[in-house]
Amino acid sequence: MEPAMKWNLNFFDDKEYEQAKPVEKAKVSPFTSRLHVAMASPEIAPFAKTGGLGDVLGSLPKALERLGVRVSLIMPAYRSVLQGDFQLEDAGIDFTVPISSRWEKGMLLKTKAGGSMTVYLIHAEKYFDREHFYGVHGHDYVDNAERFIFFTRAVLEVLKIDPPDILHAHDWQSALAVVFLKAQPQLYPELSSVKTVFTVHNLGYQGIFWNLDWHLLNLDWGFFTPRYLEFYGKINFLKGGLVFSDVITTVSPTYAEEITTRERGFGLDGVLRERKNSLVGILNGADYDVWNPEADPYIIKTYGLRDVSGKRVCKAELQRHFGLSDSPDTPLVGMVSRLINQKGFDLLEKAIDELLSRDIQFVLLGTGEKRHEEFWSKIPFRHPTKAGVKIAFDEALSHKVIAGCDMFLMPSQYEPSGLTQIYSLRYGTIPIVRATGGLKDTIEEFDSSSGTGNGFVFVRYEADDLLDSLDRALAVFHRKKDWVALMKNAMGCDFSWERSARAYLDLYRKLTAT
Repeated sequence: MEPAMKWNLNFFDDKEYEQAKPVEKAKVSPFTSRLHVAMASPEIAPFAKTGGLGDVLGSLPKALERLGVRVSLIMPAYRSVLQGDFQLEDAGIDFTVPISSRWEKGMLLKTKAGGSMTVYLIHAEKYFDREHFYGVHGHDYVDNAERFIFFTRAVLEVLKIDPPDILHAHDWQSALAVVFLKAQPQLYPELSSVKTVFTVHNLGYQGIFWNLDWHLLNLDWGFFTPRYLEFYGKINFLKGGLVFSDVITTVSPTYAEEITTRERGFGLDGVLRERKNSLVGILNGADYDVWNPEADPYIIKTYGLRDVSGKRVCKAELQRHFGLSDSPDTPLVGMVSRLINQKGFDLLEKAIDELLSRDIQFVLLGTGEKRHEEFWSKIPFRHPTKAGVKIAFDEALSHKVIAGCDMFLMPSQYEPSGLTQIYSLRYGTIPIVRATGGLKDTIEEFDSSSGTGNGFVFVRYEADDLLDSLDRALAVFHRKKDWVALMKNAMGCDFSWERSARAYLDLYRKLTAT
């Protein structure tokens, strides 16, 4: 039997909820006849970014806007946003949302992005005025469940004022907006016609919390079952997005297939197989306004497909930055990554000494798990002439690494989409990747006899296979004619957002036509 679609009357009644609706103090942008998509996400570049999610939300909406879609963006007003160099203004809206047996207050700020897009920022010091987005020193904030329950309730209050055609929620932090909308429609009558899309950027992060937090949601206990939000005795926010959304998308076609398997489903493969007809894989794109070696403000000398001489200058600067010898003929292999097992660091740690026995140089930029940070911090001391490592999140340096290296290594255990391999292609920095997820969808093994391919690929998650793929790359590197052909193939690849945005637009149109 379906659970009762009702408010938890132990805490509030409908009259009390009606009195707590948002108070509009000033007009917001008016609704237009264009398709209106509202995107809710915990990260949107340049306002907040820890990885690919922020990049996607900084780029996809702009591409949709160029196709004529009206896009609104909603995210938390983190401390870093409030203190950043952004032109924020009071949207003139205060609101309260229910958390357990109390009402929590918030206010709305807004700014612009990509020209005419409105970015709404949910401002509540109690929840978002913190040093980091999700936790500190490798540990999540203990109240993350409450923080993102508040965020998703607030998202729906914002949407009431300017209802969209589509609510597109991203990752577990936004998933409950879809759940609350569908499970408690009587609370959101203004949004009764809104269709929902939920995008999984990485199924490995699900927002799992103990069942004692259930009271915070104000949902009927009938939803705490394996059919809905219950997950091995706990609450799973991401599962709610999978169950309640009209359409599920993920960030590459291969990953859409992989997550329906037990090996890559992280316990949710059964749910995803059940909803397979509503699951679509759309490959992420690259924002070539940001990642373009011909106009990159972060690199010492720009270059392009017609003249790659600037790449040698970028390589020399990068070698100096990491304390390596200025050796133009020595292959320079780089990585920009979070230091976690998913990105292949357990595999790479087994192979690194053997890898550095080759005539190469290696540079790494990234942050992540403490044990990996400690391991990689020691590598330059073990291989002082071969390796340079910087444990940091450094946007400018990431551009320099991608521009200055000859090869870019991504030995991922799994990779939903991957963006850095796409950026690397445009910079003529040849990817060496494992055939998984979006890496498999974007990188093809180079064949010198036919002149096809844009990188090097290995399949088994084994150190020997990784090293074999590196050796194939090194062999081609020393055949200059083949290497030039390979660089041209790579730099000529087009993974712009326009193609991906059109796929999303087609999906939105089909959804609103039903």
